[in-house]
Amino acid sequence: MKYLVALAFVVILGALASAGVAMVRDGRDGKPKSRRMLHSLALRVGVSVALFVIILVSYKLGWIQPTGLPRG
Repeated sequence: MKYLVALAFVVILGALASAGVAMVRDGRDGKPKSRRMLHSLALRVGVSVALFVIILVSYKLGWIQPTGLPRG
């Protein structure tokens, strides 16, 4: 599960970086703007939502256990 979460974070950061590059480079020198930034941000949102759902389902199925401060 740790590897899945780490991989999802890498994909999220990669999509965010790709959107940033597309924002800076697209539409220069008279070229029309592409939809690359839109697709990158949509991928980022999709992976974030999927990661949240996977963590929630994993908790409900007992695959992961919460840790942290003990309840008083």
